[in-house]
Amino acid sequence: MAVTQQLARVPAEYLAACRKSADESPDGDHHWDPPSSDCLDLDWAPALLAGACRLAQLDDVHLDALRWASEGDTEVDLGFLNAYPHAIGPFGPPPTLLSPEAVARVSALLGEIDIQAIVATLPADRHHAGSLFGRGPEFIPDGLAEYLLRHFDALRKFYGEAARRGLLIVLWWD
Repeated sequence: MAVTQQLARVPAEYLAACRKSADESPDGDHHWDPPSSDCLDLDWAPALLAGACRLAQLDDVHLDALRWASEGDTEVDLGFLNAYPHAIGPFGPPPTLLSPEAVARVSALLGEIDIQAIVATLPADRHHAGSLFGRGPEFIPDGLAEYLLRHFDALRKFYGEAARRGLLIVLWWD
């Protein structure tokens, strides 16, 4: 199983209730189980999206928004989630979150990014495009452009819905 970027959009109260449940439950059950529609697996897209945006010379404000969208801005202790029955088993950097206010800001900035124009700057040749990211074209079966478009669109929609509902976003690698 590959380690991939995970996001969940939840109310702050839900996160607090899960932490409280884990503390009070004899077996540490945290009851963390956001609906699948409020979870997003970004696969390995964050680094590829950032790389493509840098190659296209996207401005720093929007690059920062993309970074916050995939890295968060506040470290959060999710150790209580490493318990049965829904252990998330984070790997890599510490889990983070974005407050509802930060989510709204990131959502607005993601909405300003012209991902089609960014993808258009990539070389048409799959081998050349893959080499820009240190890999061959086989690492993304449906092609780099399609992969980036699909994942950016999912990220933008995910943040848009979280902003609309006033939710925070929790991020981790699992």
